[in-house]
Amino acid sequence: MAIERLTSLPEAVSMVRPGDVVHVVTGHTRWTAASYELVRQHWGAKPGFTLAMLSLSSLGTLFFEGGMVDKVITGYSGDIFPNFTPNRIFSDAYRSGAVEVEHWSFLTFLQRLEAAARGLPAMVTRSLGESSMEANEGFASVPSPFDGEEMGLVAPLVPDVALLHGTVADKEGNVGICAPLLEGVWGAMAARRGAIVTVDHIVDDIRPYQHIVRIPAHRVLALAEVPLGAHPGGLYTHGTTLEGYGEDYEFWAEVRAASRRDDFGEWIRRWVLDCPTHDDYLDRLGRTRVAYLRAKAEPDSWKRQRDAHPPDLGAAVNSWEAATVFAARHLAERIRVRRADAVLAGAGVANLAAWLGVAKAREAGLPVVLTAELGLWGYQPTPADPYVFNHRSFPSSTMVTDSETVLGMFVGGPGTTTLACMGAAQIDRYGNVNSTVVPGGPFLVGSGGGNDVASGAAEVVVVATLTERRTVEECGYVTSPGRRVQALVTDLGVFTRSERGQLALSAIATGEGSTGGRVEAVRRLVGWDLEVAADLHELPEPSEAEVATLRGWDPHGFFLRP
Repeated sequence: MAIERLTSLPEAVSMVRPGDVVHVVTGHTRWTAASYELVRQHWGAKPGFTLAMLSLSSLGTLFFEGGMVDKVITGYSGDIFPNFTPNRIFSDAYRSGAVEVEHWSFLTFLQRLEAAARGLPAMVTRSLGESSMEANEGFASVPSPFDGEEMGLVAPLVPDVALLHGTVADKEGNVGICAPLLEGVWGAMAARRGAIVTVDHIVDDIRPYQHIVRIPAHRVLALAEVPLGAHPGGLYTHGTTLEGYGEDYEFWAEVRAASRRDDFGEWIRRWVLDCPTHDDYLDRLGRTRVAYLRAKAEPDSWKRQRDAHPPDLGAAVNSWEAATVFAARHLAERIRVRRADAVLAGAGVANLAAWLGVAKAREAGLPVVLTAELGLWGYQPTPADPYVFNHRSFPSSTMVTDSETVLGMFVGGPGTTTLACMGAAQIDRYGNVNSTVVPGGPFLVGSGGGNDVASGAAEVVVVATLTERRTVEECGYVTSPGRRVQALVTDLGVFTRSERGQLALSAIATGEGSTGGRVEAVRRLVGWDLEVAADLHELPEPSEAEVATLRGWDPHGFFLRP
């Protein structure tokens, strides 16, 4: 006889116990209604959770503000919308020791869950080597028994329960989830007691959706039907007849802004603690906002966004735009030289540089495509939406898959040549990147997929504006090793790896004064003894067409900020 696991949201979440290792599955939805309910049930009770969550976005601060977590296992702790920035709540908790934190890369985080789900003692990884995360207790570097080469191993990560929002399920608990999947469902399969699942749709017969069923019923501890249960994340339902919705960027931005104010507690009460049910939450959102999000899931919704937000083409070119154009040109040339199959787009300005670089290469007849760690392959950017995880890009992809496929195979696999473009909070002369923490200083955000990309891509280009704080003699914390970083592209010049193995100035931006004077200005901003290439050349200024393309993607200047 089939066991029916369908219950209410509060009853489902009540199965989480104090002291549990709770895994919140991120996926393309980013959030779960069960997470809100967990906050409501345990706010201020100090349940001593260990939170395992691939990406702690702004709403992750609720677990901290409610005193719910003693330890966090993660790959990213920071804001995402309207741009990728550190959040003081995470930083203060980590620096003070109030919350213990383990930093992992995206790929190694999910590989640990996969090891647990498969019942394996470890998983082999190419990531983390030569980074500060080598010191993690769950990582080891050992010689291969086959060829003697060093290989990385990661230990299993076993949650007690997993919270996951899916697309559809039947009453028995078989769960369907549409790709792109990001971390996949390894955590749900690995959890000791099972997964607490919320879905937008409950159906009597799951077989019409068998192509997206990812979790069998016996791994589901409890199931609740929660329409719009991923909000403010979105739900992509392509390939089904089910209704989805777009991501609520405005809500994410509201959370970010509130978390920076002294009245954050009032925001939490309004949206979480004083909304005793999910229906109350939806009532507070309002029908107009829900209708807007439903419409945003339509494949051509980007056209309305584009028409409503035309770019300002009259403004002067700023430093971030210059850096992005120079990086795109450099990428296009490296695509040609390396005959690259793909370019992985990092976040923020690196994303826009990758988009423009690939567009230039394709205009030149090269068959290169864009890929993203969320699980996108061969996607097209959409105007007025510059985010790397933009749901509007999903329908344009030739493949929607998961992070393990992208970061574990298309990046670093022998059959694919993938270049990467990424940003850096700090970078040293050898191309090592720090995006995690400045020793004795602020916490940043963590690796994300950065370490995996830097560990596996055929070649890495770092793009940033040139500042004294960004370039350092030696990174005190190495998030991503620099061995594959072949260029640092900035608004003032391009640095490429010299015969001495360090980043040397090989091109200088045009501008006022002599070339020598501009080189000296760069020298004052660089944190190491600058080497200048003998064949130093000047970079042509960004063209009107290049700048117009960038501003068409980012008309608000979320990333192309002055």
